[in-house]
Amino acid sequence: MSTAAAYAVSAPDGRFEKLAIERRELGPHDVLIDVKYAGICHSDIHTARDEWGGTRYPCVPGHEIAGLVAAVGSAVTKHQVGDRVGVGCMVDSCGECEACLAGEEQYCVPGNTMTYNGKVSPQTQAGGYTLGGYSTQVVVTEGFVLSIPEGIGLDEAAPLLCAGVTLFSPLRHWNAGPGKRVAIIGMGGLGHVGVKIAAAMGAEVTVLSHSLSKQEDGKRFGAHHYYATGDRQTFRGLRSRFDLIINTVSADLPIDDYMKLLALDGTLVILGLPENPLSVKPFTLAGYRRSLSGSMIGGIAQTQEMLNFCAEHGIGAEIELISADRIDEAYDRVVASDVRYRFVIDAATI
Repeated sequence: MSTAAAYAVSAPDGRFEKLAIERRELGPHDVLIDVKYAGICHSDIHTARDEWGGTRYPCVPGHEIAGLVAAVGSAVTKHQVGDRVGVGCMVDSCGECEACLAGEEQYCVPGNTMTYNGKVSPQTQAGGYTLGGYSTQVVVTEGFVLSIPEGIGLDEAAPLLCAGVTLFSPLRHWNAGPGKRVAIIGMGGLGHVGVKIAAAMGAEVTVLSHSLSKQEDGKRFGAHHYYATGDRQTFRGLRSRFDLIINTVSADLPIDDYMKLLALDGTLVILGLPENPLSVKPFTLAGYRRSLSGSMIGGIAQTQEMLNFCAEHGIGAEIELISADRIDEAYDRVVASDVRYRFVIDAATI
């Protein structure tokens, strides 16, 4: 085992504190990464505060990791010392199930190993669970390490490892592109990246946000239209308009109203995870052969495709860089929707 500095929380209502953690020794297929930046995802907050249950403490969150390769195992062929790399939400999977063989490790049937709070053997990580990217170093098997192309700063690339692929995956799956009318519900940490990617794919992009407060930003990111959902006229005027709607918010929305905005054979994809069940009237689905679906992150190959696409089109997350001693403040501000648009921790301050 080797030692790294990290910021961890030790209880659901605790504050982040600096501590030393152990990382496994480099195996033949492992890559040691010097973390440079770690994005803050809302999932980090849910886990650190045990809002989803099952959090193991001390908890070191962080699954939007960007850095440089510091060392590689003897059998590593994909990466070498000095490479710009990233790590997303997963660090392992069974590699044998139908989903894994199809390159969809996020849907691994036995269950993948998440980058933090994921169950592993005590020999892999002290305590038997993974510790994430709010740290100075991380050791990850080479198959789950992504290459970050030149053309994207490591700081603005970090959130792409979760937020970016979470939007890229459904946009690709449902064929967003020229001639497709795509709506993004919400323009926060997820939504703003979705607007950029959908616009770069050539789709006609509309933002559906509670208010018009971010309209100028939305247009700058590539949105062609921007509507306030707080105005009921929006739902009347946009009925049966969109081929694809992607919901990025976790609030309890009147999903049936949004489903009515879909055109024939349109699909509404759920990314945000609200607390309560969704309610949709059967006729809303049947009337225009509409579909309600869901999606989560993307496989390793698709995540690499996303990074390459973003580099080619000059897409990065809009970030606010913070020092590690401001994590608690950042968490409170994310909950209060007081960030444009993602917080990223400068690992040099850990």
